[in-house]
Amino acid sequence: MEKVQLGPQTLLYPMPAVLVGSKVDETPNFMTAAWCGIASHKPPAISVAIREGRFTMKGIKEKGMFSINVPSADLVKKVDFCGIYSGKKKDKSQFFQIYYGVLETVPLIQECPVNLECKVIHSLDLGSHTLVVGEIMETYINKDCLTDGKADAEKIDPLVYSSGTTQYQRLGEVIGKAFHIGKEKP
Repeated sequence: MEKVQLGPQTLLYPMPAVLVGSKVDETPNFMTAAWCGIASHKPPAISVAIREGRFTMKGIKEKGMFSINVPSADLVKKVDFCGIYSGKKKDKSQFFQIYYGVLETVPLIQECPVNLECKVIHSLDLGSHTLVVGEIMETYINKDCLTDGKADAEKIDPLVYSSGTTQYQRLGEVIGKAFHIGKEKP
C-alpha cells in the first residue's frame, strides 16, 4: 500500500472528545478537549493538553483540581458549544446539571455518563499546550452504563473527535476480545 507523507501531525485515533471542568473565580466552567488520555495505572492518572490561555486552565491552576467528563454522542451540540465559546465570554455554569464529589470543589456534569475527579500532580509546558496530569481521585459512572459491574463502552456511547476530518463520530463495532483474539492463529 502506498504511503503519503503529511509531515508532523496529531493523527492518533480514537481521540476522545471530553469536557474538562474547573471552577474559575468560584464559577463552574467547562471546555472541550480532544488531547486527553490515560497516563498511569498506579496511581490512576489522566493527562490532558490545554492551551495556556484557556479560561479553564486558570481554574485548574487556582484550585489544583479538575474534572474529565466523558459525554455520550447525544451531547455533541453542547460539547461543540463548549469548544467554540470561551468561559471568558459565555457563562457555561448553567449549561449542565452540575454536581460535586469527594473533592467538593470540582464541577462534574450529571449528563455525562462517566466523570473523573482529578487532582493535579504534574504539568509540563510543551509549547502550544501545557500537559496537565491529574491523579484520578474518584470515578463516577451511570449505573445503566455497566455490564456485569464493568464499564461498557457501547452503553456509554462516547463521543470521538476526528482531527483529520474535523468531525465527531461514535465508536464502531466490536471486532474481538482483548487478550484473547491474539491467541488465535493469524
